Amino acid sequence: MNGSVTSNRELLSALKQAIPGGDRVDVAVCPPAVYLPDVVDQLHGGPIAVGGQDCSDETAGAYTGEIAASMLKEVGCEYVIVGHSERRARQGEDSAWVARKFIAAQAAGLVPILCVGEQLSDREAGRTDAVVAEQLDAVLDLAGVAAFERSVVAYEPVWAIGTGLTATPDQAAEVHGLIRARVAARDSAVAAGLRILYGGSVKADNAAGLFALPDIDGGLIGGASLDARSFVAIVDAAGAARG
Repeated sequence: MNGSVTSNRELLSALKQAIPGGDRVDVAVCPPAVYLPDVVDQLHGGPIAVGGQDCSDETAGAYTGEIAASMLKEVGCEYVIVGHSERRARQGEDSAWVARKFIAAQAAGLVPILCVGEQLSDREAGRTDAVVAEQLDAVLDLAGVAAFERSVVAYEPVWAIGTGLTATPDQAAEVHGLIRARVAARDSAVAAGLRILYGGSVKADNAAGLFALPDIDGGLIGGASLDARSFVAIVDAAGAARG
């Protein structure tokens, strides 16, 4: 819940100048829903895609305050985030609900960015693998492994976001490996092509080290995305990691 019409335009103008496009790295921004048409208009024809921060699991009807995936698609979105840790915690979205949103997003022609991750209590209790596996399996069981050919997964260690605690690169890579292996157990080819992003306080000064690790294919960027210089540095680090 950041931004304004003016600040968004200033940020996107800077990003457009600094991100020339090409096939080395995919870049997308996911602003609050009220700004989507303006953001799509400003980025039209350029290399930066647009996504929503959430969508409903319903397609239409009397669901006040909700936004259907088809609506996001209609205004020009290509992606949508589903299952973000803040929505799981604040809105009580369980894994089954998130799985339905994932399916609704794909049905509307969007690429879902599925967020998974554990709380501090889970990690301290040694439940990281079980929590992430449950969140992932809910979607695999409902949508099928083939659906992951048209999706992105983002790992968020919730305990390392805004808490002063830090996930080490090795901790991040370990869970990314778990995610890929979980998908590979159902289809190795799908797992090999799956993009898995890291969403644990990625910044300009740690992005290169994270992106150099196996199974970390990019980042789901939070606060650093609000600063053009920081975000561009992260994009550059992702491009360098791909060679």
